[in-house]
Amino acid sequence: MNRPRIGIAGIAIESSTFSPHRSGAEAFRVTREDALIGRYDFLAPGAALRERADWVPLLHAVALPGGAVEAQVYDALRDEIVERIVSAGELDGLFLDIHGAMSVVGREDAEADLARAVREATGADTLISASMDLHGNVSEPFVRRLDLVTCYRMAPHEDAWESRERAAANLVDRLDHGGGQPLKAWVQVPVLLPGEKTSTRIEPARGIYARVPEVEAMPGVLDAAVWVGYAWADEPRCQAAVVVTGDDADVITEQAESLARSYWEHRADFAFVAPADTLETCVAKALASATAPYVISDSGDNPTAGGTGDVSWTLGRLLATPELVDGSRTSLFASIFDEAAVAACAAAGRGAVVTTEVGGRVDAGPSGPVTVSGTVVALTEDDPVAGRIAVLDCGGLHVIITERRKPYHLESDFTDLGLDPRSADIVVVKIGYLEPELYALAADWMLALTPGGVDQDLQRLGHHRIERPMYPFDPEMPAPNLTPRLV
Repeated sequence: MNRPRIGIAGIAIESSTFSPHRSGAEAFRVTREDALIGRYDFLAPGAALRERADWVPLLHAVALPGGAVEAQVYDALRDEIVERIVSAGELDGLFLDIHGAMSVVGREDAEADLARAVREATGADTLISASMDLHGNVSEPFVRRLDLVTCYRMAPHEDAWESRERAAANLVDRLDHGGGQPLKAWVQVPVLLPGEKTSTRIEPARGIYARVPEVEAMPGVLDAAVWVGYAWADEPRCQAAVVVTGDDADVITEQAESLARSYWEHRADFAFVAPADTLETCVAKALASATAPYVISDSGDNPTAGGTGDVSWTLGRLLATPELVDGSRTSLFASIFDEAAVAACAAAGRGAVVTTEVGGRVDAGPSGPVTVSGTVVALTEDDPVAGRIAVLDCGGLHVIITERRKPYHLESDFTDLGLDPRSADIVVVKIGYLEPELYALAADWMLALTPGGVDQDLQRLGHHRIERPMYPFDPEMPAPNLTPRLV
């Protein structure tokens, strides 16, 4: 029997429409040909899934979350994917590896546009299986053009690659058994919450997502997925959603409605994954803590949720806190990007005292640039993400300044700069919920409710294009119709 031919393509980015940042061509890491196959460990030579199909690499582009994608950049990536699909010849399947919360300047529902273009290129008979982040958005025009769709079941996303493998395996299984296009029971839930309130580390998300594999295991079901949606874009598609895929219409419809009702009924139970308060309260509690390191999330400018990474509001207040700059404590601030400030530090050299303005150049809204004075204690070149990096010691507060936007999730991100987060008293990171390594090293932590393009206080961001009524914007809204639609 001939092995199925399966193409691989996708554009993956999470885009905040409340951020002034724009994601250009430089933001994307584009992979083609054999390098694209090498992106997936489950397609390594000798891997079972690799041997079950002929995998045809097309194009995959991925970027750090940020602002909306420039229209011409999106068009070029989409059009190249289409051209490569057409040039590839007949495909039995397509594995579409995306995020699901891409916004494009001047456009609406970018993933639906991508799915439309891909479907027109492949034709109706090619099975398309999409893997998504659970913070993606699932509109009807989007899901209607797919045959299989799944998403992560953990936040933080420790199962990201497992989910991609599931999407690919579901596709191969379907092709092997000649099952054709399955049914999809789709329903949106008018709830829009930030990821920091929907972490699967705690209830109710933990319990809701624990049900997903149970539904998947039922006869007549191929896959089940629950999306939280993306809270920091202002588009009608932004809300929670459920899709159950399979061949038994009654079962998938019943289970999709059950999952959707569970999400809706628990809407008021979702809470921040950690104690959350103002920055001032978080710093005060960290200073009074008997344990260290005490980690504080600068959540409003989290670059892995779409923040610019250069909001200086938090840094300005840390520099104005005497206990952090009098030399009595060691604290780390990670990070803020400013190419000119890094260049000034590099020109002065290690050991020099530098005074420079930092941040607030892309997102000047909360505070604009702040003045930083300190000793250059570290300089590095050619970080694959950040480019050049400088560290200024401002009386015990170590400020990490990067040439380009970079999230700090790993212990090695600090130790590579000669900084030891485990021995610091306080670590302030531009992040939301803590990624696994930071979570493991934190003796205690809090979520600071700070301003920025991914502000946790959705009410002050100014959504005006989402569908209403919507919880929590309309807390007294009537119960919605959660009857799934077969698409």
